[in-house]
Order: sequence, then C-alpha cells, then structure tokens
Amino acid sequence: MPFLPSSSSSSSNSNFTVFYTSQSSHRLSKLCFKIPILPLHHFSSSPSYLSVTSCSSQDSPPPVLEKDSSVTTKEISTEGVVPKKESYPQKVLVVRRPVMEFSGDGESEESEEDADLRSSAIDAGLTEFAKKMPLFEPERVDASGSQLEKPLAVNLDLALYKAKGLARSFRYEEAQEILEKCIYYWPEDGRASVALGKILSKQSKMAEARAVYEKGCQATQGENPYLWQCWAVLENKMGNIRRARELFDAATVADKRHIAAWHGWAVLEIKQGNVKKARQLLAKALKFCGGNEYVYQTLAMLEARANRHEQARYLFRQATKCNPKSCASWLAWAQLEIQQENNTVARLLFEKAVQASPKNRFAWHVWGVFEANMGNMEKGRKLLKIGHVLNPRDPVLLQSLALLEYKYSSTNLARVLFRRASELDSRHQPVWVAWGWMEWKEGNIAKARELYQIALSINSTSESAARCLQAWGVLEQRIGNLSAARRLFRSSLNINSQSYVTWMTWASLEEDQGNSVRAEEIRNLYFQQRTEVVDDASWVMGFLDIIDPAIDSIKRLLKFGRESLNKDKESLENITEKNGSSIDEDSVGLSSGLSGGKDTEGSGTGIDLDAFISEKLSLDPSKLDVQLESYKVSVANRTRPRRIWRSERRTAKIPPRVSV
Repeated sequence: MPFLPSSSSSSSNSNFTVFYTSQSSHRLSKLCFKIPILPLHHFSSSPSYLSVTSCSSQDSPPPVLEKDSSVTTKEISTEGVVPKKESYPQKVLVVRRPVMEFSGDGESEESEEDADLRSSAIDAGLTEFAKKMPLFEPERVDASGSQLEKPLAVNLDLALYKAKGLARSFRYEEAQEILEKCIYYWPEDGRASVALGKILSKQSKMAEARAVYEKGCQATQGENPYLWQCWAVLENKMGNIRRARELFDAATVADKRHIAAWHGWAVLEIKQGNVKKARQLLAKALKFCGGNEYVYQTLAMLEARANRHEQARYLFRQATKCNPKSCASWLAWAQLEIQQENNTVARLLFEKAVQASPKNRFAWHVWGVFEANMGNMEKGRKLLKIGHVLNPRDPVLLQSLALLEYKYSSTNLARVLFRRASELDSRHQPVWVAWGWMEWKEGNIAKARELYQIALSINSTSESAARCLQAWGVLEQRIGNLSAARRLFRSSLNINSQSYVTWMTWASLEEDQGNSVRAEEIRNLYFQQRTEVVDDASWVMGFLDIIDPAIDSIKRLLKFGRESLNKDKESLENITEKNGSSIDEDSVGLSSGLSGGKDTEGSGTGIDLDAFISEKLSLDPSKLDVQLESYKVSVANRTRPRRIWRSERRTAKIPPRVSV
C-alpha cells in the first residue's frame, strides 16, 4: 500500500479512520495509487467522508470519491494515528477525511451541484496523479533531484575503448574522467578500475592508483584477480616487496588459473634471488593454467643462466610452439644462440621474430645491433632505420643508430640523432649517458659532465644511474681527478653492489697509483659481498615430467653433455618446420654456424629483407633515408602542439654544476 501523507500542516483536525470490508480483499494489493491531501476549504461544511474501494470485474467501478454518512464525527476524533500494516484486517480499505466547516458572515455553504463538480475534478486529478506514480523502486537521483538512469552495458565497452585511445594520446585527464564515470555506474566491473589505476601510475600518482585498486577490490568482493595482480605490480614498483607477495597470493586465490599472477610473482622472486621459489611458482602456473609462452620463456632463461643449454632450447621450443607469434620468445632464443656463437641459427631466429611481429621495435633493434657487432655495418644501419621508421617515437633505436654513425660515419650526425632521441623522451637515461660518453671521447669534458648530471637528475637510484656514475668516474680518472673518481665509484656501488666492472675499475685505479694492497682489498670485497645464486639441477627431471610426461625423447634431451652437430641440426630443423618449409644445409651454411664458428657474413638465411618490407610494411628500400627524414619532420610537427603530461616533480632539469 503506498504511503499516505499526513495533512497535519493544513489542519490539526485532519485525522484518518481506516475501515476494511471483506469483499475483493485480494485485489487491494494491485491498487497502487496515492490519495492527495487537498485543502480543506474544497469541501462543504457538512461532514463528508472520502472512501476508496475496489470493485470486481463484473460490477461497474464505483466513484473514487463518495460520501459515507454512516460514520459519525465521533469515530473520527477517536482515530488519531493510522494503525500499523500488521494490524490491518484483510478487508477493502475505506479512507474517510473530515471536511473543514467554514464559519463566518461572509461565507456561504456550497450547494450540492458545486460538491458534484468538486468530486469530478478530484476524480480527474487522481487519474492524472496515478499516471505519474512509479511502478518500481525509484532510481538514483543527483543533487538537483533529477532521476539518473543506468546506461546500457554496451556503453561500458565503448567507454573503455575510448579511454584507452585517449591514454595512448597522453590525454590522461579526459580518459580519467570517462573511467570515473564507468566506475560510478559499473563498480562491480573491474576493468575500469584496472585501466584507471594504470593511467594514474603512468602519471606517478602511486597513492591515488593504490586507492583505486583497493576500492575496486572491495567493490568486486575480492573476486577479480586482475585488480589484485595490478595492485601487486604497483607495490613491487614502489619497493614494497612483502606487500606485493601478499597481493600476488591474493590474486592466485581469487583465480588459480590467472597466469599473469603466477608469472609476475615468479619474476619478483627471480629479482630477489629466490630462484627455487620462482621455479615452484612457474611449475604451479603450468599445472593450473597449461602451456604458456611466457612461463616457458622464463624457465628457459633460468636454464640458460645455469648453463643448461639443451634444457633451455627445449623450453624455448615449447614456448614458440605454444605461440608462434611470440616475438619475445624468438628473440630470447636468439640471444642464447648468440652466447653460444651460433650466429647462423641466431640470424634465422631474428628473421622468425620479425615475421611474427613485423612492427616490433625490439626485434629490429636487437637484430640491427647484432649485425653491427658482426661487422655488417650497412645491414645493421638498414635494420635500425627500418625499426625507426616503423616506430618514430622510440628513442632507443635512435640512440643505437647514433652510436653506429659515430663509430663508422660522422660525429655531427650522431649529435643530431642524440638530440632527436632526447627530444622524443627526455627521461630516457641511457640516451643522456651514451651522449655524454661520446662527448667525452671527443674531448668535450664540460659537455660530458653536463649530460651526466642531466641523467642523474632524472633518477639517481636506477641501474642506469649506476652505469652513469661508473662512466663519470672513468672520465674523472682519465683527467686526473682521482678523489672524485673514487667517490663516483663508491656511489655507483651503493646502487649496484654486484657490478664486476665497477669493482675491477676501482681496483685498477688503485693499482695504477701503486696501492696494490688497497687494490687487493677491493677485489676481496667484491668476492665477499657478491651474491651467488645456487641453482639445483635435480629439479629438472620431475619438472619436465609435469610439462610433458610419458615422452621418452625428453629424457634423451636431458643429457647434460652437448651432443655436437646432430642435436643442433635437429633444433634447426624444428625451427624451420614451423612454417612448413625446409632449408638446404649448403645454402644456410649450417656446418659453420652449428659447430660454434663465428659467421660474419651478412647474407640472410631465409627471407628477402627488401621484398619483406615492401610487401608487409609498404616501405621502399631505395628511399629509406628519405622516409626516415620525413618521419622525423612529421613527428616534430605533431609533437609541437601536443601537450604531453609531465610531472613537475620528475621533469628533467639541468641542475647547477657541482664541483666533484
């Protein structure tokens, strides 16, 4: 029964008496409208009472308002409060209301015709009022009182897609506004909270991102593993390792099939030196989630670090079998073959990587650096230019291209490339360090110090900062500032105490000065404080049984001795079988590549590079330099009007020069 408002504000005599009759009581619940309280002077001075009844479908509906003279005024005065719902008898409701008696000389009583007109007017008013009554519970209203309707679910997907595009364009404020609306309307959907947290973390608003993740976990009742995993990654970046472990654990409890949580937790343990714990986590990931290229790749890299190369090759093969388009797996496998000096196999794997992901900047960069180190300067330059044309906003490609031009071409051209790389990303420390190294080699000591200071002002606790301090220490050592060099070496070791190069450089400085005792002390300090990761090989048998049991070939693969040429031939054949093509051993130069000899020839082993970039990437190999310049100009013109958000606290500024 809808709530009947009281009319005590109009008159103190406006009391209600509620009566029920036995007929049609089951239809009362379907009667859902309110009776408005009208001013008391609308009725005649004679006592009249209003009644609301329900009728059966056979009878004609009675008037909504009718007089009932069977009830006296005395009954009205005794009923002051409407009884509770539980005390109502199961009868038809009859609401009676007294009419104010008008007294005074200037007032005249209304006639019966006026009363009938009033009754018909009230009847029409009630009909209009009933049309406006909501049938369901009212929705949320905003501050102005207007009703807010929840949008359709498809709007959430559209809003998330739009926010993603805005975030890629560095329009973080607009993306944040859209995501906050999504969280308001759909708090139970964790995708908006995940996206908003990532945008805030990119802006270095770590506390706000943490609050978003925490509220998202509460709204989803802790059942969304993506929120837990993103929160754990955030805490790991902030250095809260213990808290990150707890959050990774919560993510795996929320969904034990969430592969990203297992893998992220394992990577955290690897960085902390807990290799055994990392292997256990990766084994659980394969047990609960099945084969995954990232898990296989991480296990393969652990095996390569432990010098178990056959197991590493097997795991890399499993990773590429799970996802042949995984560019990272092909590149990591190529790095293993480079370490083993299997250059032909490495080149073939690089080709597989660019075929899997033609626009991947890492593939073109690593392949270009590899060819340059092999002495194929022209091919290395070409690969780096292709990578830069495809990724014009990547400073790493320009940095490597600048170093290549400095080594083989012109210093001025290298400076131009370094300057453009620093304009693309002024917070990329390796660009400033490499530029400072080049200026030091050219004899510009003041310029080199200035560039080193810029690099340290960006972040003074990172690995790049440790390398910068080591390079700066070598600079001061060469020009005779030995006390400054010692302080710089010590500062570098405070950041990274495991750097063999820094310890040995400091020891050589002392030895050159005739302090052989001090040099020996420094070497002993390195061996005393270094952290050795003891990796037990006994786990391999049982673990690979979990991966693929009942396969005898795995046990043959687990022989720790290297089986020279036949095993490597098999690995190369397995690589080429993935595309259904076979490569002739004579055309590939298989014997020289797999026997450990260095292959310095730049001839490709599979694809025609010019035809590949023309067909797949729509690039003209003969006009690559022209396209490179046009891309540089277009990037410069596009970045001028764009306002990219930069935190004032983290903006790279040139500090006042400090005498070292």
